[in-house]
Amino acid sequence: MEWSDVRIFLAVLRSGSYGEAARRLGVSHPTVGRRIKVLEDEAGQALFRRTSDGLVLTDAGDGIVAAAEAMEQSALSVERRLSGNHERLEGVLRIGCAEWFAGYVLAPVFMELARQHPAVVPEVIAGYRLSDLARRDVDVAFRLVPFTEPDIVQRRLMRMHYGLYGSSTTIERMTDDPASVGLIFMNEAQSHFPDVAWMRERFPEARRTFSSTSRSVQAQMCLRGAGLAVLPRPLGDATAGLLRIDAGGSPPGRDIWVGYHQDLKRMDRLRALIELADAMLATTE
Repeated sequence: MEWSDVRIFLAVLRSGSYGEAARRLGVSHPTVGRRIKVLEDEAGQALFRRTSDGLVLTDAGDGIVAAAEAMEQSALSVERRLSGNHERLEGVLRIGCAEWFAGYVLAPVFMELARQHPAVVPEVIAGYRLSDLARRDVDVAFRLVPFTEPDIVQRRLMRMHYGLYGSSTTIERMTDDPASVGLIFMNEAQSHFPDVAWMRERFPEARRTFSSTSRSVQAQMCLRGAGLAVLPRPLGDATAGLLRIDAGGSPPGRDIWVGYHQDLKRMDRLRALIELADAMLATTE
């Protein structure tokens, strides 16, 4: 059983179809079918069966999942270690973080990295979902919560301060009738964020008018008068037309954590980015 075939088997298992597995792996649909057929010939029986919901495992397929995932972990470990042994500072460095953090906090770090090491290419995988460092979704991640996965090297990088923002028209409405002002929040999945509770406490009669997982989208809706929004100060202060409001105290801040898999601790380009981030950002309190 070859790793290349097992990799395809796992992609089909996780996607539920040959076509989606092919897209994720960057190979052709027929290639996926051929490699699954090779595995089935070796097993002497089918590994998947077709249903109205897509491909599902047979008993034979289910019996090899644990072994396939163990092989995957071994292959990924080898890949991480090889990636960590580059002597020259060059190549792509995949970075996972929120869009606003990349654009308004890390952008100067990326520019300094380019100045010092022009052969290193930062590739930002922006989004609110947490990246899987063990599977090499990204090489390094910046996020608001500590890492709980095993084998992750992590530390607190900085303290991020937040502010309450509104457009000039929103502020005028708030002065006349605070209850008439709308509130812009994260979506329901992030309703536990401390800034949500902080806003609801200060504006108990105001209604939610907009929500988004993207802080950048929140900032734009706030600018257009949709309501008040709590935003990271690097984003809110840099958005022309938004005004920071004194509401009897500042919204709660959040710690920013940086982490990477321990197998990548020798990756020079990763260390270079983290050292620059420390030098340029870690003094922020």
